[in-house]
Amino acid sequence: MSLKTNSLALAEPISVPGSVANLGGGFDTLGVAVELYLRARIVEIREDGGSRLVVRRSHPPVSGENALERAFALIAAQSGLSTPTVLVDVDSEIPMAAGLGSSAAATVAGLRAFERVTRPLPESVLLAAATEIEGHADNAAPALIGGLTSVVDGVGGPAVLRWTWPEGLFLVVATPSVGLATAKARAALPAMLPRKDAVFNLQRVLSLVHALQSGEDARLREAVRDRWHQPARAALVPLLREALAIDDPAVLGTFLSGAGPSIAMLARRDTSHVEQVLTALYERTGVAVTVRTLGVYQGTKTFADAGAPAQGGRS
Repeated sequence: MSLKTNSLALAEPISVPGSVANLGGGFDTLGVAVELYLRARIVEIREDGGSRLVVRRSHPPVSGENALERAFALIAAQSGLSTPTVLVDVDSEIPMAAGLGSSAAATVAGLRAFERVTRPLPESVLLAAATEIEGHADNAAPALIGGLTSVVDGVGGPAVLRWTWPEGLFLVVATPSVGLATAKARAALPAMLPRKDAVFNLQRVLSLVHALQSGEDARLREAVRDRWHQPARAALVPLLREALAIDDPAVLGTFLSGAGPSIAMLARRDTSHVEQVLTALYERTGVAVTVRTLGVYQGTKTFADAGAPAQGGRS
C-alpha cells in the first residue's frame, strides 16, 4: 500500500457537517446532517512515521486533546498502517456543547484525515471507530454520510440505514448562549421507562419515518413528540417546555436538538416567521440566543459547495 502524495492530501479542506440527533423520540437512533460545517485543512505532513495528527490551530479553541487527534490515533492503531505526522488547522461553524454534533464532526474529520494520507476505509470501519469514541452512533452516522440516517447496534458493530429527507423541509434551530455537556444531559435520563411511554415513542418514531418518506407534513407535529428524554432534560434546557407548547401553523414540529440546549423546529416556506417566533420566545425572557435556518446536507456536495453560509443567524 502506498501513501497518498502530499499534494493530494493538502489540496482541499476536509469538510464535515454538523447534525441534529433524536428528532423527538428517536433517542440514540435518528440523526440528520445539517449545513453547518467543521473544516480541517492539512497544513503540513511530516514523513516521520509518527502516525499521529496534531491540531496546530483551532477556531473556536479546544482545551485538552482534540477529538480529531483521538480519532486519528484510534483508527491508526486499529488499521496497523504507518502514517506521517499530520498537522491541521480547524475552523468550525458548529457551536460546541449545543446539541448540534460538534464532537461527532470533529471525530469524523480525524477519520477523514487518516483516509486522506492513507486510503479510503469501509464505511462500517469508520462508523465503528466513531461510535467507540462518541459512545453512540446517532450523530456520527449523518456526519459520515450525510442526509437522514438511523443506526442499529448489532453483533458485528453499528450499522447505518439511509432515509429520504423531503426537499424543502428546513430546521429552524435556536441555540441559547448557555452550553450543555452531553454527559450532564445523559445523566438526567431515567434508568427505567414505563411501558406506555416506550410504546408511545415507538409509535411516533415509526410515524415520523413514514411522514418524512411520504411527505405527509401534517403528521410531523405529533410524530416528533417524546416521553423519553425531553421531559427529563427540560430542567436543563432554557425554554424547552415553552417551545414545545408553541402552536403556530408554520411550525410543523418542535423537538430538542440532540442533548440540547438547542431546540429545533421543522418548517417549509415560512422559515423567517418561525425564526421570529423562536427569537421572540427567548427575548421575552432575556435569554441570549442565535437562531438559524438550516438545510439538510445530503452528502453529495463538493468541498467548495459546503462553504455556502447557513440561512438565518440572528442573535
